[in-house]
Formats: sequence, C-alpha cells, structure tokens
Amino acid sequence: QLQLVESGGGLVQPGGSLRLSCTASGFLDYYAIGWFRQAPGKEREGVSCISRSGGSTNYADSVKGRFTISRDNAKRTVYLQMNSLQPEDTAIYYCAADPQLLFRPCVPRNFRSWGRGTQVTVSS
Repeated sequence: QLQLVESGGGLVQPGGSLRLSCTASGFLDYYAIGWFRQAPGKEREGVSCISRSGGSTNYADSVKGRFTISRDNAKRTVYLQMNSLQPEDTAIYYCAADPQLLFRPCVPRNFRSWGRGTQVTVSS
C-alpha cells in the first residue's frame, strides 16, 4: 500500500511562505494527490489537489492565488507552495492519494493512504 510522508511545516510569520512536500513510498504516477488541512475544532478540508499527470489542479477559494500545487513523479513528491500565509492557515496539513483514473473533487472522502501530517503555524 502506498505510504505518504509530509514535511516542510513549521512556524512562520503572517505574510511568510512555506513549501510542503509529500513524498511517496512507491510510484506516484497512478494517483491523484491532495493536500488537506485540519484546524483545531474544525473538520478536515481540501486545500488543493492535482491530477496524475499534473495537468489538472484545483484549489479551495481561501487559498487561490496564494498556494500552488505541483508534482514531480520522478521524485515521487508533490509540493504545496504556500505564500502570503495568514493566521487562518494554521492547521495540520495532510496529503493523501486517490487511485481513481478520473480526477475527482478534492474532498477527503475521495482519498486514502493518508500521511501523518505536518503542523503549520502562522503567528507573529
């Protein structure tokens, strides 16, 4: 079974940037990958997802124009570049995989093989 490991989280000031990485134990070519986040007391939500080839992406309205998802299948890694971070972006960020051929909506129920998450804290 595919295993995913997130990295790159940390503490950053408002307006700062971070780049998260999601690295797979096996070939990523057969999976769409999504980034999700969960803040304390809130449900897990989709942040951004990318299709198998990287040709299709989607973003939550709250991060459009600030976050960019990309993938390098040769490196078995998907990235989430986060710019102009705000305190409301504070959460644990998870990546997960969808093995379906069709690029489906970026919601948690469509994904599996969840990583353990990486904490992102935006605070002055």
